Amino acid sequence: MGTRVSKATSKSGKTTAAKKTIAKKTTIKKAASKEVVEKKAVAKKAEPKKATAKDKKIKLVVVESPAKIKTITKFLGKDFKILSTFGHIKDLPPKKIGIERDEKTGKINLEYVVIEDKEGRIAEICKQASRSGEVYLASDPDREGEIISWHIGQEIAKVFKDKSKIYRITFNEITKPAVTQAIEDKTTVDMKKVRAQQARRILDRWVGYQVSPILWKKISKGLSAGRVQSVAMMLICQRDKEIREFVPEESWSVHAIFVCSDKSTVVAELFKIKSKTFKLKNEADAKKAVEAITKESFKVSKITEKERAKNPLPPFMTSTLQQDAYNKLGFSVDKTMSVAQKLYEGLPLADKNSPEALITYMRTDSLRLSDTSLKDIRKFISGQYGGDYLPKQSRVYGKKGAQDAHEAIRPIDIYKTPEAVGKYLSKDQAKLYELIWKRSVACQMEAARYFQRQVLIDGGDFTFKATGSSLMFDGFLKVYLVDEEDGDKNVAIPKDIKVDDLLKTQKIDKKQHFTQPPPRYTEATLVKEMEKRGIGRPSTYAAILTTIQKRKYCVKDNKRFMPTQLGEAVNEMLLKHLADIVNVDFTAKMEEDLDKIAQGEIERDKVLNEFYKKFEKDLKSFGVEAEEKKTIETNLDCPKCKNKLLIRLGRAGEFLGCSKYPDCTFTANVARDEKGNVKIDEQDSTSQAVDIKCEKCKRDLVRKVGRFGPFLACSGYPDCKYIHQESLKMKCPQCKSKIVKRKWRGGTMWGCSGYPDCKFAIFGDVVENKCPECKAPYLLVSKVKDGIKHRCADKECKYEKIVEQAS
Repeated sequence: MGTRVSKATSKSGKTTAAKKTIAKKTTIKKAASKEVVEKKAVAKKAEPKKATAKDKKIKLVVVESPAKIKTITKFLGKDFKILSTFGHIKDLPPKKIGIERDEKTGKINLEYVVIEDKEGRIAEICKQASRSGEVYLASDPDREGEIISWHIGQEIAKVFKDKSKIYRITFNEITKPAVTQAIEDKTTVDMKKVRAQQARRILDRWVGYQVSPILWKKISKGLSAGRVQSVAMMLICQRDKEIREFVPEESWSVHAIFVCSDKSTVVAELFKIKSKTFKLKNEADAKKAVEAITKESFKVSKITEKERAKNPLPPFMTSTLQQDAYNKLGFSVDKTMSVAQKLYEGLPLADKNSPEALITYMRTDSLRLSDTSLKDIRKFISGQYGGDYLPKQSRVYGKKGAQDAHEAIRPIDIYKTPEAVGKYLSKDQAKLYELIWKRSVACQMEAARYFQRQVLIDGGDFTFKATGSSLMFDGFLKVYLVDEEDGDKNVAIPKDIKVDDLLKTQKIDKKQHFTQPPPRYTEATLVKEMEKRGIGRPSTYAAILTTIQKRKYCVKDNKRFMPTQLGEAVNEMLLKHLADIVNVDFTAKMEEDLDKIAQGEIERDKVLNEFYKKFEKDLKSFGVEAEEKKTIETNLDCPKCKNKLLIRLGRAGEFLGCSKYPDCTFTANVARDEKGNVKIDEQDSTSQAVDIKCEKCKRDLVRKVGRFGPFLACSGYPDCKYIHQESLKMKCPQCKSKIVKRKWRGGTMWGCSGYPDCKFAIFGDVVENKCPECKAPYLLVSKVKDGIKHRCADKECKYEKIVEQAS
């Protein structure tokens, strides 16, 4: 009986296994069958159907962004069908380089593949094209837009019989006149622009795909190098080095308050000694000068009066818009471009069903304004502000090397004032539109005029100078304020002061100064520096700044870029082995060559082959060096086991680790003294105990360095796994739990330990002092121009106070 049961069980097991195998095969067949059906469906969509007479009247317009469809449709009417590619439809393959270079001829071929999930989009466009009478490729008016039109045009040509009726159109603003004029001025895809885009893509692919794997071997997986991003990173590292190596120089200035005969006063600074410029290097020099000055009698020796004009700034191009939006609105470069894109594509105003474009194309390096826009702006200025504010002729601005087919960034309709459209826009959209509108109006207004008065005061060997300036006519400043950059201190000068007036010294002060290191780059100043040096182009700045932060090559400290150890290590390697990749002049020349390709002045493959010959040689040398070990020996002893420490390179950059790892797991951050010698960073060393006890086992806590930076943990690990969280004394006002310090994308914050059940949070720094007015348990702390400010967190309470003056 037992045997029969065993056989039955065995048979049943075999049956079950067989059933599973059959079911698996059936599933695979069904999946394969489904895939075939789906492919046939996609192919069927793309199959051209015989166009009827009615179809032939339909004209297809293919745009890049779907946000434009609704705006353009209302301009063109029922005879036009608008479809979008949703950006690029083809690119180089994601898992291989996709570039073939013939060693003998130097001929370069590219392999393009359809981007994932774009097959259906292509099929839909081709199906509509096959049933239309004409096709207009209307992607953006730049090199990226040109290659999108080329790619989709190639696909359409497979199903469209009359190739001569596939046109390329471009417009810098999405208005009915601009779009209809573009259709009248129809042309074909500009292959020179296409080749320029291909050249940039090939260069970036060569660098990215061939340098990055070497960085993986040398440092850590996941790193990347980019042709332009590496130069941007070099600038950041170079600036940080300048700051570290900066030696301040001391100097002193002398100021005096002089009393006139009518008891009025004038403040002046020591300007010359014995009619020559001077430098007081130390306090002893300053004291000596002050003592001599007190013995002298002074009189006014010269008064110079003149008018000074301050001209308006040109209209915005991409880089200057990014800089001004950062400085005036606090927008990141990426945010500026995102908001500007919406303003360009169109937003619903009074009529919610009818979006309207508000600005011209926002990726441009041109300062030119169209004749029509100039006429409208001048008419607006004359009507709104009067003839005094209108120059006799239009102001013309230019920029060397600009792609002048584009215009500067301006409002499409200057009569759509910020006040008129702001109520229909989001807060950020309204702010950016107002900035663009004001700059566009101001650039065509009269100059601001100042009355400047300079007084020289002589006594013995000493000459003092006072400069006063007053606004006579506001001109363009009526619309658009700019930061003053005058070198002279502006002081009040008595109206009745005259040459030869005798003056008495009321007070003489000496003041110490030290030269300051150059500041770290902000987003705005880095874009300005890149533009100045010819690195990158308007369409690339935002992506470059995003990439270097995403790769953890740099972080922002008080909104300024600071290189990480990882960024420093990568930069140092590239400087040593691939100098051209991080060479500013070389990269700028390459940008010029790309422009020349777009203008048809130079062949694409000639530029690429010249680059590749040296790049290939440097790459081989770098690859050989990368096979060497990833550690650098030091003369430091491990605090735990007394063996030697090594500098190791990891994903987060360089760190000190014991040579006996894994037997000894000591690690610490690398620090360097003034001479550059390596030492243990005591602030972040994992061996450093702190004067805090573990809440669980009462052992000492130690500072450790983890993936997200330093933290405090129990010295009894792994027996005790307590990790210390910094907390406030006050309890959560909503649920009475602890309020602990947390990280978020904007830095650090204070949040309820009961999260996610309780979402109470305080963003920013706090001080646990009660509000003097409403008795709230804490005050918010912020840095302002005047110093450190405390303010109440309750919006209805207006309490705020400067508690520490800015130095």
